[in-house]
Amino acid sequence: MLGEDIVICENLVKIYKTKDLEVLALQGLELNIAAGELMAIIGNSGSGKSTFLNMVGGLDRPSAGKLTVDGKNLFKLNEKELVEYKRNTVGFVWQNNARNLLPYLSACQNVQMPMRFTGGKNERQRRERALELLEMVGMGHKKDSRLSQLSGGEQQRIAIAIALANDPKILLADEPTGSVDTKTGNYILDVFRDLNKNLGLTIVIVTHDRMLSKKVSRVVAIRDGKTSSEMIVKQSYADRLDSIGMFEEAHDEYAVLDKAGRVQIPREFLESLGVSGNKVRMEIEDGKIVISAPEEEPDKEPAGDGTGKQRAKQGRIRGTKEKAAPPGGKEPEEGA
Repeated sequence: MLGEDIVICENLVKIYKTKDLEVLALQGLELNIAAGELMAIIGNSGSGKSTFLNMVGGLDRPSAGKLTVDGKNLFKLNEKELVEYKRNTVGFVWQNNARNLLPYLSACQNVQMPMRFTGGKNERQRRERALELLEMVGMGHKKDSRLSQLSGGEQQRIAIAIALANDPKILLADEPTGSVDTKTGNYILDVFRDLNKNLGLTIVIVTHDRMLSKKVSRVVAIRDGKTSSEMIVKQSYADRLDSIGMFEEAHDEYAVLDKAGRVQIPREFLESLGVSGNKVRMEIEDGKIVISAPEEEPDKEPAGDGTGKQRAKQGRIRGTKEKAAPPGGKEPEEGA
C-alpha cells in the first residue's frame, strides 16, 4: 500500500544562467510521488528529468515554484540543513560508476563509508550492516573486491548498497542501467523492485529507456520541462507485477492536464494531422473532445479535387469528455 505523497512538486521552475545565456530547464513542472512508490521518469535528453532528480536530491536549488520532500521545504533549507537532508533523507545512484565507488576501497569498505559520517555505529556494527546490504543486492560474495575487479553490473549493485547505507527515505537513480547491457539492466531493475517490495522504499528512476514500463507501476514522461503523460499499471495487473514480468498492455496511458487545463500534444500526433502552425480546431462530438487540423482557407485551398481539405477534416485526435479531469483525476485515454 502506498502512503501519503513524499514528494510534492508544484509549478517547479529551474533557470540556468550564464553570462550570455539563460536556459529554462523546467517550465512549471507538476508531479507528486507517493511514499513507497516505485516509479520512473522518462524523457529525451534535455527534457528536464535529471534536473528534477538533482533538485529532489538536494544537489541543485529550484528557481521558483514549490518542492517539498518528506515534509521538508527545499526552498527554505539553509546550507547546514541541506547537508543533513542529503545525509539522511535521500540516497543517490549515479550512471557513472566512478561517482559511486572509491577505487582503492573494497566493496564492503565502500558501503561502510557513508556510515562514518553519521555516527551511531561502531566499526563492528558498520561492517555487519555493510555485509547485510551487500547480501540484499546479491553481492555478498564480492565483499572484498575492488572497483577494477567488478563488472559494470556488479559495480551498480554495490552502488545501490552504498546508497542504502544511511537508510534513506527515498532512493534516486539517474540512468542506473545506462552503462550495462540489457540482461544486466533487467537484473538491476529487479533489485530495485525487490527493495521496493521488501523494504517499502520509495524509488525514483530517471531514464530515457521506455522499456522500464515493464518493471514499474507508474511511468511519467517529461517533455520540454513539463509533465506530458503518465502510464499507470492497470488495477487488474497491479497484484501480479512479479509473476507476469509486465508488458506495455498492462498499462493505461494518460495525457496530463495542468491546473490551467492545458495538455501537451505529441509533435508526431500533430504532424500526422498535417498541423504545421500553432492552431487546431477543438469541438465536442458525441461526448468526446475532438481536436482536428484547421480547414484550409478558401483562397488557399489547393487545386484539384479537394482531397487535401477532406483529409484535413478527417485527421483527428479524440479524447473522451467524461474522462477529462484536473490533475489527480483520470485524463483522456486517447490523445488530448
